[in-house]
Amino acid sequence: MSIDSVSIYFFLTAALKIVQNWWWIPLPFILWKPFLFLYLWWRVDNFIGHQQAVLLEVRLPKELTKPIRAMEVVLSSIHAAVYQPPDLWEKWVDGQVQMSVALEMASINGEPHFYVRMAKQYRDAVESSLYSQYPEVEIKEVDDYTKYVPQSIPNKDWDLFGSDYRMIKDDHYPLKTYLQFETEREATEEQKIDPIAALLEGMAKIKQGEQLWFQFLIEPIGDADELKFLGQVTTKGSYSVWKKAGEALRDKLARRPVTVKEEKPIIQEAAEILITGKVPEEKEEVREIIPPEMKLTPGEREILAAIEQKMSKPIFRTTARFIYLGRRDVWFKPNFRLAFSFYNEYATNNLNAIFPNGKTLTKIKKALIFQPLNMNFIRSRRHYLRCRKLLRNYIRRFTPYFPKPGGTFMLTTEELASMFHFPGEAAAPAPGITRVEAKRGGAPPELPVE
Repeated sequence: MSIDSVSIYFFLTAALKIVQNWWWIPLPFILWKPFLFLYLWWRVDNFIGHQQAVLLEVRLPKELTKPIRAMEVVLSSIHAAVYQPPDLWEKWVDGQVQMSVALEMASINGEPHFYVRMAKQYRDAVESSLYSQYPEVEIKEVDDYTKYVPQSIPNKDWDLFGSDYRMIKDDHYPLKTYLQFETEREATEEQKIDPIAALLEGMAKIKQGEQLWFQFLIEPIGDADELKFLGQVTTKGSYSVWKKAGEALRDKLARRPVTVKEEKPIIQEAAEILITGKVPEEKEEVREIIPPEMKLTPGEREILAAIEQKMSKPIFRTTARFIYLGRRDVWFKPNFRLAFSFYNEYATNNLNAIFPNGKTLTKIKKALIFQPLNMNFIRSRRHYLRCRKLLRNYIRRFTPYFPKPGGTFMLTTEELASMFHFPGEAAAPAPGITRVEAKRGGAPPELPVE
């Protein structure tokens, strides 16, 4: 045996010994991130399981003359009441998360309903917010309408179609809001243009045995530093991160020069001078005669103004989705177009639009390359799993990729109020809405207390 062979033998033997004795050392570094994810999922699931939810149905009166702006005030109040981010102990030990509120519209057998779902501890705050702007409505606690359909859809008797939604552009670009529909100068209620009227008309045409659900999960977002004034120390909120990204986008669209000052340590600068013998010259800043802001077109100025307007409003991290389901003998799949047409009312070519999320859309595209391999079985299983997951997320009010983050986008109170508000009968005369005949009023002041 040669010397080289002996050296290789001893080297391989030593390497094998090291692997046998120390193979476990890289495992903590590899498994640490999955362990934290699973641990946090366990704590969050335990926390959510102990929360009691309340579903409130809002019944509208016949006469409702409040503008859409009133719902924006309601959402601003809900934002302040529900916003309570966890601190480090509450997050990692208690599993506490920022609670959300669900705004839902459901057409059950052709009868549209408005629902608001929240954790039990926020019920009084949400009811007060609604009554403050809509004192004529009737609010009552009801059973969850989602439990009255089979939980195993799709099956041989029921089928469904649905999707979560995403924004086409960066969510700093706003949607079209009620300010483009409602001027508040209309003399009568009949002259108002309500963007939700077309949806309610379509929901009223849903037949017996069909249901159409719309859901907005809104989670208030803010700077946790604001709670320090209340004596609460919390983790840093995500609003400042989102706002900084919006300011960077604004500066990019405004064509503002980005100045990156290169700073070197004093020791490095001194060493470079001693080695090269040259003193670095200061570069003169070249200023343009016409500022970049003055070169913007009217359309570009409009986009910048819209982005800044959105960043000035209270923000919700939002999940938007819809589900159209029904018995197979009456289920008419093209009715899902009602959802697409509703969201299209808030789309603009120069700003933003809401579009179905292809990762959660229950329609599975056919891949041409797999057609000769007869992949129908795989496609049907993928369709089944997507339907079950979408239905589960809707019923349990989960985000699209739960327990992983993602699939959500930021909407302001103005944008949400445009898509979820309470229309008057004159502006939205859908025949299927059950409206309250009598007006709600307070007790007379002369009524004895005891």
